[in-house]
Amino acid sequence: MNLTLHVWRQRSADEPGRMERYLAEDIEPEMSFLEMLDVVNEGLIAQGLEPIAFDHDCREGICGTCSQVINGEAHGPLANSTVCQLHMRQFRDGDEIYIEPWRARAFPVLKDLVVDRSALDRLIQANGYVSVSTGGVPDAHAVPIPKINAETAMDAAECIGCGACVAACPNSSAMLFVAAKVGHLASLPQGRVEAAHRVCAMTEAMQREGFGGCGNHYECEAACPKGISVKFIAQLNREYLKALPGKILGK
Repeated sequence: MNLTLHVWRQRSADEPGRMERYLAEDIEPEMSFLEMLDVVNEGLIAQGLEPIAFDHDCREGICGTCSQVINGEAHGPLANSTVCQLHMRQFRDGDEIYIEPWRARAFPVLKDLVVDRSALDRLIQANGYVSVSTGGVPDAHAVPIPKINAETAMDAAECIGCGACVAACPNSSAMLFVAAKVGHLASLPQGRVEAAHRVCAMTEAMQREGFGGCGNHYECEAACPKGISVKFIAQLNREYLKALPGKILGK
């Protein structure tokens, strides 16, 4: 396969960026998208040119670092997958492919396709965890949890924090990410203790970081590589409304 790539190049966060055109030649359909970029970078290095900077780690759809917008879609055209799980057989010989970084105020571009996603880390630091002492590791059946609650918690816990929901949202909202974390812990008895404080703290942190509000576009769910449902945003709103009276009273 021979492809034409239009790649966003930006030397640093302080410099303007631009789209540059590259040829990807003799690409095997079995290659992953990142392997294709590796081949292109090898060619650029051989020519003495600066390779394209992009994030990656596990290349197994687990870490969520391979954040790219491909032809206008976060993580590319394949549903429920990350960029590293996208293979070149999804494209045709002669295709033109546009590759850009996440576009969000809270995700400033560091270089080329690499963005600073530490805003998501700060949302977790706001209270996206259980801080109460739970003692040693209990027996698996020591705390009875209804099956539906356990399944709901697991569905939410699938979130890998890649930020595709933010990149896909017209408002650059992090509601699905925050909702997944809140929903995961709020569905378990260990997380209920701090549920009210957690939802308020994470919501306030989301506003401080410059994320937009939810506009019910459903783009977040469509772009999520793990298929996190927008039902968790509804749960987030319910948790927030329940916590609000206590927050107003300073509890």
